[in-house]
Amino acid sequence: MQHAAIRIIGIDPGLRTTGWGVIETSGVRIAYVASGAVRSSDKKPLAERLCELHVGLAAVISAHGPLEAAVEETFVNRDPQSALKLGQARGIALAVPALTGLKVAEYAANLIKKTVSGSGHAEKAQIALMVQALLPGSGAQSSDAADALAVAITHARMRLWARQLDAIAGSR
Repeated sequence: MQHAAIRIIGIDPGLRTTGWGVIETSGVRIAYVASGAVRSSDKKPLAERLCELHVGLAAVISAHGPLEAAVEETFVNRDPQSALKLGQARGIALAVPALTGLKVAEYAANLIKKTVSGSGHAEKAQIALMVQALLPGSGAQSSDAADALAVAITHARMRLWARQLDAIAGSR
């Protein structure tokens, strides 16, 4: 059965650097499209930094035309002030694709690591190596971009598994 190709953007939220990665998937096949990071200046007030992230992510979505988005759920930091700022950046990462009409999924960091590397406690370097292995042509990525690609890969796998479960349930 032939599946239509779908473009997915994965987003790894951060206030200083928000990683993004776009893949295209059709059935079990996944292919690298593009990746990078949107940065905000830590010399600017918080509102302007959030605006920089918003504008940057909106430009990426406009340029690459994904149909679905996936965002990493952030690890809660011990420092409440840092956790709050990260939460605000995560709000931008969720809102920007939603504002463009994309369906947005969220995945826990351990699930992303397990899906991409087989271990829920994999190190960043292991994730980056697996992303390069799964997406030939993606090249050397910043850790933020590699993490975002891992989020997109996880979403592609979850979509595929859900479709397979639906097919099994439908055949009963």
